[in-house]
Amino acid sequence: MSTKMIENVAGRMVPTEINGKPAIPFQGVNQYAPTGRKAAPPISSCVNYPADGNKVVGSLKEALHLCGLRDGMTISSHHHFRNGDLVSNQVFDAVAELGVRDVMWFPSASFPCHARLVDYLESGVIHHIEGSMNGPLGDYCSTGKMRGLGVLRSHGGRYQAVQDGEVHIDIAVIAAPTADPFGNANGLTGPSACGLLGFALADSQYADKVIVVTDNLIDFPCIPWQIHGNHVDYVVVLDKIGEPEKIISGTTQLTRSPDRLLIAELTANFVREAGIMKNGFSFQAGAGGTALAFAIYLKEHMLHDGVKARFIRGGSTQYLVEMLEQGLTDYILDGQTFDLEGVRSMRDNPHHVNTSPFTSYNFHGKGNFASILDCVVLGATEVDVDFNANVVTHSDGKLLHGIGGWQNCLFSKCTILPIPSFRDRIPVIVDRVTTLCGPGELIDVIVTERGIAINPLRQDLIKAVSGSGLPLKSIQDLKKEVEDLCGGKPEAPKLGEKVVAAVKWVDGTVIDSVRQVLV
Repeated sequence: MSTKMIENVAGRMVPTEINGKPAIPFQGVNQYAPTGRKAAPPISSCVNYPADGNKVVGSLKEALHLCGLRDGMTISSHHHFRNGDLVSNQVFDAVAELGVRDVMWFPSASFPCHARLVDYLESGVIHHIEGSMNGPLGDYCSTGKMRGLGVLRSHGGRYQAVQDGEVHIDIAVIAAPTADPFGNANGLTGPSACGLLGFALADSQYADKVIVVTDNLIDFPCIPWQIHGNHVDYVVVLDKIGEPEKIISGTTQLTRSPDRLLIAELTANFVREAGIMKNGFSFQAGAGGTALAFAIYLKEHMLHDGVKARFIRGGSTQYLVEMLEQGLTDYILDGQTFDLEGVRSMRDNPHHVNTSPFTSYNFHGKGNFASILDCVVLGATEVDVDFNANVVTHSDGKLLHGIGGWQNCLFSKCTILPIPSFRDRIPVIVDRVTTLCGPGELIDVIVTERGIAINPLRQDLIKAVSGSGLPLKSIQDLKKEVEDLCGGKPEAPKLGEKVVAAVKWVDGTVIDSVRQVLV
């Protein structure tokens, strides 16, 4: 069946219908205003739940059956264990054993550990995935084999989609490192401690049925409760739900590349020279290796200049924890715990605060934390001469990454993308990004090992660093320099006409499409 397409204001062809539901094309930054009221779960009655508060059942299969699982439902999960998740695969094993088909999986993200779910996409147990796809599942989607459209949303966009009723979750499965029989749960303690459970908040609030899965069942009450048992229908105990050491996966390793360390140093120098780094400022650095190194260089500047931040937004890492414990910030406001030091700090330090996409990123709320940030440092797979950026596909067009909180963070007062000028001899700065994820008007600075390009819209930043000695260049000059070095422009990806996924903007509109890769 062909998909009707329309051109949005960014000049991108996008579908008017996604998986049977009407879709609104991107209308520009801050141009779409929602109407209506928030979604809500069905009314429940205490009559239907154990008076002693014990909601424990014998298995995932039993819990799914009791939730009324049937063909075509939507099952959600979260990714706090990243590549160490041991629950999602077992959920779909149980779905298959129950003979249920055409389920839509709605994860907050998927990882290589979920590669064997390709078998369930092939067999028809899973119809399609609406969620970030990192690695094999994204590769599978790129080939055009998935029966429905993939939908890529930011962390805030996922909360927005559930809150607004765009996605209805029939059954939410929440992996919780510690829980009590009533369903109160947290990620702070237990053998599988992963930190916070914020990505599962919307699922617990809005799903028809909620299953908490734990490997550390304790007596009531589980304190603190990050997930409230009043939202939970059933509790399942497994031998092991996750491998916390694997939350440090892929992008959460500090870079050792000399070029990338230079990029990180230049980024920290820019933040200092532009006057962003001052007492009471705030910043967020992503989980990429270069962003982690940036935090280290910025810390040195802060120590040297006697500067203290009011708060740092996490993804928390050991480097941010060190800054908190050394008195360089008053708070870490954490949206995702990226290593075990972050888990420890959140558990033990009241100034390391767990947050959620509702507070941090949800665009259809009464404000969020993202726009309060003085600067944010993020990655990208491609940037073009208009400062538009891509984070989901590579130069060959393959869908291999999710959006995460990236789009939401673009609303900070200064958005900086520290990126290598080329990868595998392929220039990263292009005429037009393969997939548009973030509009150039929200991206302020590009930092490469060959120089720094400031968006001409930000004359205030250009003036602030004038005479600083930083290697400032136009983005066009950077692009030409890299193309001369690499032997020309990158080849255009070989793409078919079939749309395999849609990229949502933070307000729920469709900013771009991902087309099938021809192999």
